Amino acid sequence: MTARRVSGGLCDLQVNGFAGVDFNDGGLTPAALDHALEAILATGVTHCLPTLITAEPETLADRLSALDHAVRTSRLGPAMVPGYHVEGPFLNDAPGYAGCHPAEAMADPDPALYDRLSADLFRPVLLVTLAPERAGALALTRRLTAAGCTVALGHTAAGFADVRTAAAAGATLSTHLGNGLPQTLPKLENTLLAQLAEPGLSACLIADGHHIGPEALAALIRLKGADRVILVTDAVLAAAAPAGPYQFAGMAIEHSPQGAVLQPGRSNLAGSALCLDQAVRNIVDWGIADPGQALDWAGAAPRAALARSLAAHRITLDRGRVEWSEALEPTLLSPGRVLV
Repeated sequence: MTARRVSGGLCDLQVNGFAGVDFNDGGLTPAALDHALEAILATGVTHCLPTLITAEPETLADRLSALDHAVRTSRLGPAMVPGYHVEGPFLNDAPGYAGCHPAEAMADPDPALYDRLSADLFRPVLLVTLAPERAGALALTRRLTAAGCTVALGHTAAGFADVRTAAAAGATLSTHLGNGLPQTLPKLENTLLAQLAEPGLSACLIADGHHIGPEALAALIRLKGADRVILVTDAVLAAAAPAGPYQFAGMAIEHSPQGAVLQPGRSNLAGSALCLDQAVRNIVDWGIADPGQALDWAGAAPRAALARSLAAHRITLDRGRVEWSEALEPTLLSPGRVLV
């Protein structure tokens, strides 16, 4: 008899695009969003936070407006999208830390920009990633937390003291821990160790084998602790799409035949082509965790990380139900809902 299991739907806290659709496109249409969300749903994900990366203020505002309109007027958006993740522009612009984000558009935290971005939205900004060492970051962290927004640390060089202070101010997550970093770091005084050591931060991890190798991923999870792990994809439009060239947030990227997403002529990754169900299978295939634990890291854990923000906005998530085959291939039994 084939072993099957049923879980709640998965939840992806960081998805920049999918199935050829870029959520950072200022011309995003409801039909295009539905195409992407249909493909996401097929991977067992019933809720996700469409993610916008660093851009100049006008561009970022236009992209968020287009995304919010598409979510509101699409067929699947109201049921699958409880809110948004804004990753930038309040990040560290130094080489390595900036990653594929445009460093020239990065800036110190600006409450007025956040207020502008979050005004009059159908769905709220539920998650903001910032670098706590930037001037004004701690004040904005406190303000965001008070307003019901979850704060994550990412693309940061923050050391032990800055990470500890940021967590005390309300930050609760590390965005794609182990990435958004230079290839060479100080041996002991570095932000990776600082964030691993901070008990107030849960670690969002990309289990694609490109961002972090399997053995290193197992080590990070062991150090962080199983109760502080969340699986994310950081997927761009190349996910669930053929290898080849794409345009992501106005930049050229290349989805390689090996599955990595790169900027041509540069060594850094530019998001991933990972699907969250594949992340679950990878975790199990690599011997890091059993299926139940892997599914929790991709479903229950991300929703728990958003619980405070969801409650602040009076949003309840019906997870839906997904059946998983012995090979951990998903079949949707019932879709999720966003109840406001």
